[in-house]
Amino acid sequence: MSKLAKDIKTQPMLGLRKVSQIHVYCPKEAEALISDILDHHNISFVLNEFNLQAGVPKVVCHYRSYELTDEQQDFLISATEMGAWVEPLVNYLDRRICYTETRLLDANYFLQQKAFSILSNSRNKFWKRSLDLMASVMGLTVLSPLLLLTAIAIKLESKGPVFYKQFRVGLYNNEFKVIKFRSMRNDAEKDGAQWAQKNDCRVTKVGKFIRKTRIDELPQLINVLRGEMSIIGPRPEREVFIEELEKEIPYYRFRHAVKPGITGLAQVRYPYGASVEDAMWKHKYDIFYIKHHNFWADIKIILLTIKTVFFARGQ
Repeated sequence: MSKLAKDIKTQPMLGLRKVSQIHVYCPKEAEALISDILDHHNISFVLNEFNLQAGVPKVVCHYRSYELTDEQQDFLISATEMGAWVEPLVNYLDRRICYTETRLLDANYFLQQKAFSILSNSRNKFWKRSLDLMASVMGLTVLSPLLLLTAIAIKLESKGPVFYKQFRVGLYNNEFKVIKFRSMRNDAEKDGAQWAQKNDCRVTKVGKFIRKTRIDELPQLINVLRGEMSIIGPRPEREVFIEELEKEIPYYRFRHAVKPGITGLAQVRYPYGASVEDAMWKHKYDIFYIKHHNFWADIKIILLTIKTVFFARGQ
């Protein structure tokens, strides 16, 4: 047994309940990053303190523990044996801030056996597809008068098709044609692909309303019926923008591990934006959702989306 491990085993367990900070252990070169992240989130912490005089920490977090020395790893194992809550820092922050701190992601995060086991869980796939079918059929039936009125309004205001179809990237990087109500002028992309902007001058009057209420997204219920999309998931993006974003955002394509959604956690938690920085923030919520999604989380997101529609809080 290492000296560090022996030290922790001799500490009184009373200290476990008195420590208010979390104790974080990481390679020395990562200390600045960890300090910056925890300071940003106003989390009190002690960094790489192996000489514990006050007792065993209550919460012990680690980052890139595979780079720690054998002696330091023994220390973490001993902390677990003595009743400390020991886990990767990124997992602790998931619960604390309710999105994934993507600056902490590396290959090891995605390759942990149980980290994303939900993606291959047959029961999870069954309930999610069942919810998608039920919600899309019900939605198309109940909302058919609204869909008809929207189509008429679009046709009366401007020339061009009622629906707008565009290739987007979906599950396993496969492309499909997403269906939306047209909310922009028919020549909106005559100069090539462009990010949609807030108060975009290309948006029609009807388009402005249906984008705020998210009515423009409702035809994607057809994509859900086809199995190309889900009700809840990361929003589908165009390949031309994905190629740009993945240069700036690590593991951006991991969003394609699940079907894209009509709405999602990022849409109800993060305000509208159309920039690389906004995409970075939405990626934090998308990764969190992919790892932690379940039936009740999807129901909650659906309810929050309905609230967004009724109060016209969309883009």
